[in-house]
Order: sequence, then structure tokens, then C-alpha cells
Amino acid sequence: MNSSIQPANPPSTPSYTLTCRMSQEAAALERLCQVVRIRGFKIARMAVETAGEHLDIALTLEGTRPIAMLQSQLLKLHTVAEVVLEQGALARSVRA
Repeated sequence: MNSSIQPANPPSTPSYTLTCRMSQEAAALERLCQVVRIRGFKIARMAVETAGEHLDIALTLEGTRPIAMLQSQLLKLHTVAEVVLEQGALARSVRA
């Protein structure tokens, strides 16, 4: 008797792409990452570019909590000027 048990596929975790513009300030990037972690998201990918006095950050996040809640929390950081949620062809921009 040869039976094979297939492992169950774990449920897919939603993925989101956010872009943030923030002031280039000491520890600003660390604070952003901390808020993402505390709000229950995992950073799957992160790209940071310096643009004059600002940092432009592209984040690919995974998590099951509401992404709008994370957006509003990121905007509470005094260094964050804008947070844009990319949803396919639709982008939702929130500014401080």
C-alpha cells in the first residue's frame, strides 16, 4: 500500500506595494520599518533612493491586516510626506 499525502497549500498572504516619500533624517528609515513591523506587516522587498533632501522608498509588504491602517500610521511620522498604495493600474495617494 503506497499512499502519498500532499501537503496542504498555505493560504496566500496578501501583498501590497507602497511608495513613500520622507525627509532624509537620522533614524527616519528605522522608524518607518518599525511602524511596518508593529502594524503586522512583513517587508518582502525594499528599495530606497535619495532624491535631494528626501528619500523615495518602494516597499513590497505582506500581511493580512488592513493596509489603510498602515498608511495612516506611516503618515503620522513627522518625516513622511506622502504614502501611495499601488493597486495594479490604480494608485491611491495619501499626503500629510
